[in-house]
Amino acid sequence: MAGGQDQLEIKFRLTDGSDIGPKSFSPATSVATLKESILAQWPKDKDNGPRTVKDVKLISAGRILENNRTVGECRSPLCDIPGGVTTMHVVVQPPSLEKEKKAASETKQNKCVCVIL
Repeated sequence: MAGGQDQLEIKFRLTDGSDIGPKSFSPATSVATLKESILAQWPKDKDNGPRTVKDVKLISAGRILENNRTVGECRSPLCDIPGGVTTMHVVVQPPSLEKEKKAASETKQNKCVCVIL
């Protein structure tokens, strides 16, 4: 088993159309590891970059990839093209403080009062 043949070439397309990579990954690499690689290689000049792995969503072949899956499990048949590079789309979803504040205020406002006469 040659190490180079088992490697998958993956590049990550950011929302502005720029790319990170391509870089070689083993099929046994987890999606969480891919996200960590994206965090490490994120362009410093980009605004609104991800802070944690949870802020990054990876999309491949129209599917959002789960952190606990491996690249081999998520791979589409198009990845089997010799010398081909797989493009995964990167979406950054930072946690929204407004949603958290709104949810906290709603729980405070929803009070139930019972009156027994």
